[in-house]
Amino acid sequence: MLQVITPEEVLRLIRESFTPLSGLEETVGLDRALGRVLARDICAGEYVPGFDRSTVDGYAVRAADTFGCGEAVPAVLALAGQVAMGRGGGDALAPGSCRGIPTGGALPPGADCAVMAEYTEDYGDGTVGVLRPGAPGQNVIFRGDDVYPGKRVFRRGRRLAPQDIGALAAMGVVRVPVARRLRIGVLSTGDELVPPEAAPGPGQVRDVNRPMLCALLEGEGIQAVDWGIAADDETMLLQTVERALRDCDGLWISGGSSVGQKDALCRVLETVGEVLFHGVAMKPGKPALLARAGDKPLAGLPGHPAAAYFVARLFLLPLLDRLQGRERAGWTVTARLRENVGANHGRAQYTCVRLEREGGTVWARPLRSKSGLITTLAEADGYFCIDRDCEGMSRGTAVEVTVWTGERCHGL
Repeated sequence: MLQVITPEEVLRLIRESFTPLSGLEETVGLDRALGRVLARDICAGEYVPGFDRSTVDGYAVRAADTFGCGEAVPAVLALAGQVAMGRGGGDALAPGSCRGIPTGGALPPGADCAVMAEYTEDYGDGTVGVLRPGAPGQNVIFRGDDVYPGKRVFRRGRRLAPQDIGALAAMGVVRVPVARRLRIGVLSTGDELVPPEAAPGPGQVRDVNRPMLCALLEGEGIQAVDWGIAADDETMLLQTVERALRDCDGLWISGGSSVGQKDALCRVLETVGEVLFHGVAMKPGKPALLARAGDKPLAGLPGHPAAAYFVARLFLLPLLDRLQGRERAGWTVTARLRENVGANHGRAQYTCVRLEREGGTVWARPLRSKSGLITTLAEADGYFCIDRDCEGMSRGTAVEVTVWTGERCHGL
């Protein structure tokens, strides 16, 4: 009999039982920093931009010289040359004059504004008419508007996105302190399993969990180490787990986590470490278990793919975040249920949904499935949870849908 704990208790236990791993920091170049987790805060060491610059093609002016002008009475300014890209703004701009400037060009000393070329007239006699008044700071990015020395730009624990790489490049940060990529082993168990490339025989099924979990890890910037399929043999399973622990920072094992006679995983994990829990009051995913060997986590996931996926997303990704010191922000959408959804009283129920927009309302259509079916996950945009003390929800009820990270919703 499983002694189940709640999902909230699982997350608390993870926080209490694991701490960020030591010795994880390494330094990589920008070309290898995408998707990595920052090991330290990043503070700017210089001004970005390093000079006042125009955001439009037009003319650099003193705003005061244009006050009160209009199409009927333009401000006529003396043209004092052109600003060249990649060079400074030149000599100080004298009152009553202007200087041609391209987008991104350096603002001349004395100028505090740029007017768009569309609102000017070049009279061809060395003067330019300004048809609309400017204002100080208009169409200008000033030195340090983006960052300045000492400003904290990124916090430790951030996973770097492409736009972050651009910001680092702008600051001249070309060597980035990041957490070393964790190595997490993935192992499937079961005499009924065959590799995806094999044709299943009578009573056999293709191994879904191993490639799915490896892909989940790689998508999170974790190095997945494929340990293949282990037969339902306790001695062989123990030997494989011991080898994986010597090679990896942790191990995910799918199958063998329930209480059947041949489900030996819990006994194996008790041999190599300490079992923290076995059983979660949730659907799908009740037989999940978690153990610890030193500072290395060993997770037992249900054999059913949907159940294994939910356990991995809900608990094992936060566990990996804990080990890396990573901060994660989830993406949720408020939607209304398309239909009634019943729940299994006493267990938190996680239901896959497809999001649909109709007029100004976002609807969540529940996808009916069983934990052994995988295509429901592929069809879903995300999921919502029904609390363990709730027996169901009615059509039209507003729910918070957690969206699969980084994926585009079908109906939005």
